[in-house]
Formats: sequence, structure tokens, C-alpha cells
Amino acid sequence: MGDIVELESPGGDSATVHLHGATVTSWTCKGQEMLFVSEKSVFDRKKAIRGGIPVIFPNFGPWDLGPQHGFARTSQWTVCQQPKEENGETSAVFVLEDSESTRQLWNYRFKVLYEVTVGKQHLKTTITVENKDPKPFEFTTLLHTYFRVPDVTQTTVSGLKGLTYVDKVLGEKTFTESNDPVKINGLQIGFIAILQVNIR
Repeated sequence: MGDIVELESPGGDSATVHLHGATVTSWTCKGQEMLFVSEKSVFDRKKAIRGGIPVIFPNFGPWDLGPQHGFARTSQWTVCQQPKEENGETSAVFVLEDSESTRQLWNYRFKVLYEVTVGKQHLKTTITVENKDPKPFEFTTLLHTYFRVPDVTQTTVSGLKGLTYVDKVLGEKTFTESNDPVKINGLQIGFIAILQVNIR
């Protein structure tokens, strides 16, 4: 198996997960690649893979305690559940637990489970964080997906109406999204849903 886990659904759609960062590096749907991975990505088990679906944990953005976006995307994950087929889908579960190196940066005991499921014309990702430490901790986590689209200016995003967001381009001001769908009218726009949780 090496560093790569291949998932193929009974319908023929598939996904590839690289154990470095548990990064989904490919999702093919009806024979078409749906994710973007940069040609400049270096698969050296050191740098984060540029593209696909990197896992961000325990911090999004610049981090005083360690590397930007935390250490999950540059850590070696292990397979907790080998690929299995059920109800027309194929799924696998990956795990990242605290280690001496993570505790040097962020002194907490934790367990992160990441399930990747591919089925007919869909990909589902589920992340679960368990606090194994006697003290509470705060973290941010997200799946930083890079979609491959033929023309970003013809792309829209639905389901954001009513959400509050911080616009870094407009001086970190807070806004509430009023459009649905949201039309992407420039190459610098990005949407990130951040889940901030306090675990006790």
C-alpha cells in the first residue's frame, strides 16, 4: 500500500488519499478529475501537498506555536480502517494522534479520525476530534479543498446566504452574505468554513 490509499466505488468513481497529511489528492467522478493539485507539489513527506484536500488542524492561518495551518497536513497519518465497500460506497478511516513532536508544539493529547467515502457521483469527508487530555483545548479545523473548474468566473457557490464572514481584502471587516448563489467574479476570492470548537 505504501503512502497511497486508493478507494473505488462500485459505480467506478474513485479517490486517492496520500498518508502524508491524509491529503485527498484525486477524486474522479464519471471519469473526470474534480480536484486540483499543483504541478509544483513535492511529495517528500516534509512539505504540505499543494492542492487536493489538505486537512487543517489544530490551527488555521498563521500560528504562534508552529507552522501555518498547524501540523496535520504535514504529519504522517495511519490507516485506522482499510477501504471497505458498503451500500454502494467505499470508505476508509485515517487517524492522527498526538506524539512527542506534536506535544512540543501544542501540548495536548488528542485523536483525530478522518473518514473519506466515495460513492456514485459524490465524495464525503468526515472529521472527528477527540480530546484525550485532562485539560480542555481550543482548535480550528477545516478541509481546505481545491476544486478543479474549467472557468472560475462561471462558478457559483450555494448555501452561504446568511453566514457571517471576515473579508481580509477589505481590511478584516465582518460581513453577512446576502447572495445565493454567490458568483465568483475574481481569481482572488475564496470561501473557507472554519469550525472553532472548545473541547472539555
